[in-house]
Amino acid sequence: MHTDPNWQTPVTAALDSADIRYQILWQSRATQSIEDTAAQRGIDPAQMLKTMVLRDMGGCYAVACVPGDQQVSPPKVRQLLGCRRMTLASAQQVQSTTGYARGTVAPLGLSPDLALVFDEQIWRYETVTISSGDPHAGLWVRVKDLLVLCQPLRGDICRVQDG
Repeated sequence: MHTDPNWQTPVTAALDSADIRYQILWQSRATQSIEDTAAQRGIDPAQMLKTMVLRDMGGCYAVACVPGDQQVSPPKVRQLLGCRRMTLASAQQVQSTTGYARGTVAPLGLSPDLALVFDEQIWRYETVTISSGDPHAGLWVRVKDLLVLCQPLRGDICRVQDG
């Protein structure tokens, strides 16, 4: 756990500069899955904002955000953005496009050239957790503050769940 009072990431810097309040959720170790991360933070996976980077066949990138218990549907994102076939970006592409390592991508501090899409289900929550950009911490933020700061496109971009 960090004890440095000056700890900051590009995500917390963006929130601080916009005067948006947040709460840091420290983790004892980096995690590899939404479920593991939620367990480390003591929260419901559905209240985590899963932030995925997609790439179309022409080399255009987009960032898609869905509740943590859902999966992004690349065809739905493609249709919403009017792109060609979209797939998940590789770890190297995520790093070079966002500046974040895969698993630490947040919807803040991104290039304005990147399309940012939030799934409609995110609005059912008052607060969600986002990545801080650091693999050892997440951030609670109010959804309405995140929406004002990010100005995302909105749409139904979740894969249909079986069952």
